[in-house]
Amino acid sequence: MITSNNISIADILKSIDEGRTQLPDFQRGWVWEDNRIRALIASISNGYPIGAAMFLQTGGSEVNFKTRLFEGVDKSKENINPEKLVLDGQQRTTSIYRSMYSKQPVETCDSKKKPIKRFYYINIPKALSTITDRIDAIISVPENKIIYENIGRDEKLNLSTREKEFEQHYFPINLVFDSSEMMQWQMEYNQYHGCDPVIFQQFKSFFSTIITPMSQYQIPVIELGNDVPKEAVCQVFENVNQGGVSLTVFELVTATFAANNFELRKDWDSIWARFKNEKQINYNRYVSFDSSAFLTAVTLLTSYLRSLEDPTKAVSCKKRDVLNLKYEQYITNRDRLLDGLTKAIHFLKEQRIFTAIDMPYTSQLVPLSVAFAVDSNVWFDSTNRKKLEKWFWCGVFGELYGGANETRYVTDIQGLFAWVKDDDAMPDTVVRSNFHASRLQNLYTRNSAAYKGVMALVLKNHARDFISNKEMDFVSFVGDATDIHHIFPASYCMKEGIDRARWNSVINKTPICARTNRIIGGYAPSKYLSSIIRNHSAHKDDLKASLASHQVDVDAIFADDFDTYFEKRRNALLDLIEQATGKLVSGRDEFTNITPTQADIDEMEDDDNLYDSVEETDGSEYDVEDSPHYN
Repeated sequence: MITSNNISIADILKSIDEGRTQLPDFQRGWVWEDNRIRALIASISNGYPIGAAMFLQTGGSEVNFKTRLFEGVDKSKENINPEKLVLDGQQRTTSIYRSMYSKQPVETCDSKKKPIKRFYYINIPKALSTITDRIDAIISVPENKIIYENIGRDEKLNLSTREKEFEQHYFPINLVFDSSEMMQWQMEYNQYHGCDPVIFQQFKSFFSTIITPMSQYQIPVIELGNDVPKEAVCQVFENVNQGGVSLTVFELVTATFAANNFELRKDWDSIWARFKNEKQINYNRYVSFDSSAFLTAVTLLTSYLRSLEDPTKAVSCKKRDVLNLKYEQYITNRDRLLDGLTKAIHFLKEQRIFTAIDMPYTSQLVPLSVAFAVDSNVWFDSTNRKKLEKWFWCGVFGELYGGANETRYVTDIQGLFAWVKDDDAMPDTVVRSNFHASRLQNLYTRNSAAYKGVMALVLKNHARDFISNKEMDFVSFVGDATDIHHIFPASYCMKEGIDRARWNSVINKTPICARTNRIIGGYAPSKYLSSIIRNHSAHKDDLKASLASHQVDVDAIFADDFDTYFEKRRNALLDLIEQATGKLVSGRDEFTNITPTQADIDEMEDDDNLYDSVEETDGSEYDVEDSPHYN
């Protein structure tokens, strides 16, 4: 059941202080800075809306989160079972509680994020002024309630005693919801000023126009009943919090596992540290495989293994399945999935995909790691290994892993293991994959999975450095700061008036190490190739072999014949795609005059600025640390 009502902030704060309203363990720490708290108080004092909050009733069977008290609440309330949890509005409610309810100094930070402790006051005359902005009537003072100026030499404001508060007409904000203390303060305030009727009327006006509305202030609250499933909790949060920080599946599962005294976030951090320090697999280079994807993979593995034991159980890894992942299932299959992930990354290195920036679809790591986790031995068979490679490249060049993939994960995992048993039972990704020849020229930047796939296939087919004739394996690729650059340099092509849609296509790009790229500069190919032979002790036959290893027609490039070079390399790259996917490329014989859109041009310029600016030089020094692959 879901309801929506306006609730008095006084009731909410009292419930927080008594421990009856708490936070689920996934909620982040309180981080609002001093000026933002002042602005929040000003909004409440003016009766302005500060946004809705979302609460969740506790005690249900569907959602069982570990909870914690709001910051500033007496720790003696930790054993109280809360009635409600705040899902959305933590920052605002904590700020209001700390500044307007708690009698302790507020632990906040200044504009430079320096930790500070503050009390908040509102100046009575300024608050009543029609020419003063309300926020200017609200101040914060240090823990000792004294503000200094002139590098701490002079006292600017001292509110360290009640008498000093009375003297300078500053009302403590944390008395707004404490009626007895507020009445005591008012009585002493009037007595201090000798029951001056002007002061009395001023405070009376202050009380009726500012304090009373603040104490009666209400906020809209969406309240989820304890019968609402976790999937709905996550979806409702996303719907009402589109402009804020999203509530991820990982955070909800973290809170669920916390009920078992298991800290999932710490476990994920330890996993990250373990793989980051493992030099052989370089997991840290695949950083896009985030915590939510990891949970999806564990869920997929759990679901598939369960289906093997009970074929009546459906395989699924949608959001609701991840949210319903049991702690015991996670513990049982976590290490098995990690082992599969390790082997998956080795597999990617064999495909010459060495870093996260070169990964066509990070999402493919989910089914790939699960495939190895289910049975890694089956993929050592050469026939099955070829099937796995074919599935992977069909996913890349079919560009089938770019959207919501949970259903595809399932069909591909089931399809891969069915394919192992039956050569005719191909996975859906292999069946549906199709690459049209015209798509190749349309690949301008590494934002495209197919673009990255083409570069990986060039490397996989034993591409060698132009100068050293050394094959670009993982060590040389990273150590030599290899990156993607133009073969016919950009500046040369522009001078020659070559169509940008051609020279900036992936067809004219290849992996080139930083040192070689410095030499290439912006020269014509015939010039930079002659320089390599003349000045860098490269044998011409070795250089030709190196060029050919990049699918480059040697005669055409030595003759600066861009048209012949471009057409032959286009066909050579299409051959690589056909070999990798095991499927014919459609439209190879169709002529298409491709004109890039403005979006393509903007994307090309961004890519050029980020990765290819060195080509605009004339051989000047280049800092290899600028390469995204520099280690």
